Amino acid sequence: MSNNELRIRMYPKPRDVFDIIVNWLTKYKAFAWFKPIYYAAKEFWLYALFGLGTIIISIGSYDIMTESMGMPILIANAISWIGATLFAFATNRKWVFTTHVKGAWAFVVQLVGFSGGRFVTLIMEEWILLFFVYMKGLPNMPVKYVAQVLVIAINYLISKLVVFRSRTAPVDHERLES
Repeated sequence: MSNNELRIRMYPKPRDVFDIIVNWLTKYKAFAWFKPIYYAAKEFWLYALFGLGTIIISIGSYDIMTESMGMPILIANAISWIGATLFAFATNRKWVFTTHVKGAWAFVVQLVGFSGGRFVTLIMEEWILLFFVYMKGLPNMPVKYVAQVLVIAINYLISKLVVFRSRTAPVDHERLES
């Protein structure tokens, strides 16, 4: 047996369209380097991919509303937040974080938790825009870009550690006491 044969890695069976794309793409030598990187940090790569989509929705709609329509920046930011948050929840729940709760109530709780976490970063972003654009007179779009970087990092932590975390079965305290 040669060294090359010993280095064969076992990867999980493809679970979604992204695994299928990566497996297909990495069959070619030029892209083979990406497969271990993808599987080692799949959650990160998918969060980055859908985070880019969220940024495009947020900044794109914000830019149209503020620059083309002349809407006040704080109102435009809040409206763009709604579309970006709905997109992010749907994609994070479906593809990024693999802990899926079952049932309508659990879904609502997860949606409210997600939106609540995003609302915290919306307030932070609104404050950044208010302070740096209105009070300090800095240009609108560059401030929005910088604010988005901060928001993305905090949103990831909130999603990972609070909203989509693995949960153990709830403890029935009444049964334990009897």
